Amino acid sequence: MLLIQIVFVMLSAKLLGAAFNRLGQPQVVGEMIAGFMLGPVVLGQLFPAFHQQLFDSSAITQLKVLSELGILLFMFVIGAEFRFPLKQSKTGFHAMVIGAFSIVIPFSLGAAIAPWLYEHFASTGTSRLAFVLFIGTVFSVTAFPVLARILKERGMLGTQTGAIALLAAAMSDVVAWMLIAAVAMVNGRDSDWMALVVRGGCLLLLVAFSFVVLKPLLNRWLAAEGKLAQPMVLVALLAGVMIYGSLTHALQVHAVFGAFLFGLCLPRDQRLLDMIIERLEHVSLIILMPCFFALAGLSTTSSAFTGLGAWVLLVILLVAVTAKIFGSALGARLVGCSWSTSLSIGALMNTRGLMELVVLKIGLDMGIIGSELFTALVVMTIVTTLMTGPLMNLQEKKIFPVRNSSTPSALPPVDL
Repeated sequence: MLLIQIVFVMLSAKLLGAAFNRLGQPQVVGEMIAGFMLGPVVLGQLFPAFHQQLFDSSAITQLKVLSELGILLFMFVIGAEFRFPLKQSKTGFHAMVIGAFSIVIPFSLGAAIAPWLYEHFASTGTSRLAFVLFIGTVFSVTAFPVLARILKERGMLGTQTGAIALLAAAMSDVVAWMLIAAVAMVNGRDSDWMALVVRGGCLLLLVAFSFVVLKPLLNRWLAAEGKLAQPMVLVALLAGVMIYGSLTHALQVHAVFGAFLFGLCLPRDQRLLDMIIERLEHVSLIILMPCFFALAGLSTTSSAFTGLGAWVLLVILLVAVTAKIFGSALGARLVGCSWSTSLSIGALMNTRGLMELVVLKIGLDMGIIGSELFTALVVMTIVTTLMTGPLMNLQEKKIFPVRNSSTPSALPPVDL
């Protein structure tokens, strides 16, 4: 039954992903929607008997194992692929300002509505501080990988708008993972500050060891001629992912943080990256990640769209879109971009995509949010990601840009 389940999940994700790709959307958006449709909200309502048989309790347990493996490998690949280019100091400064505004304003507005959400949707025993931090983080995320794919497909990677948005998104991702680590450590330990300090210190030691000791060792080991062709390299990398995931899990920080951290320790070598993509990323994206999308979809509930839930969804969408677009646009205006460029950057920074879904699943697994709020936030993730393409099309057609002759319309071109 498990094999049939995997085939069904994989084909559903790839078929819908291909359909959305033909509509000008990134394939991952269609795969996310496929996972949502496989849950109780759509498939469970239309074909309840089939849904219950396909996703029985034993099958869900097996699906969870594949999902966790998939997300660990995906975050490892993201860490290995991660680049934070700052070839032009002026561009880097502009990206830092825009990135800061794209984090601070959404985080502040998210934290502002968090007490209201806490009263109605927080899981029993959830730390109020952890909940507020988590909701603020959710509104702050920009999907760096999805944004990079959108920029590449639109031919914007070499433009000043695309370069600044990508750098700001990279900064947003780094800060988001720091915040998630803080949320995980704080959750359930509001008064146990000594344990929190110890775990925080251990996490900082792990990060320091990773970059001061492990990274140089990996650089020397992987630089040897012909080393990348040896099967033992892949075994060592997979072992490193599992060990780092176990270490951060032991520190009560989610295992995906450890996988991402280990990926960051690898050399920025294109040959190594090509090997990782060929041997790990394709398997992760084709087979394992659809299991993650399906498991996320199975965690949703149709009750999120009734009564107070419908109003909560509207509030979440309004705050998420307004805070991210206009927060990023405000930062862009402050560094001298025209309104046209600023709104383009804001539309790009509103892309949440897969990174947001990972963050939400972490919150659900840690018990910070329940299925109703998780469902509303998943819908927000899908909607804001779907918005990016149409908003950029509107901007290119000059439907809503506002000109200001006293402000430079563009920053210097950037070589990425």
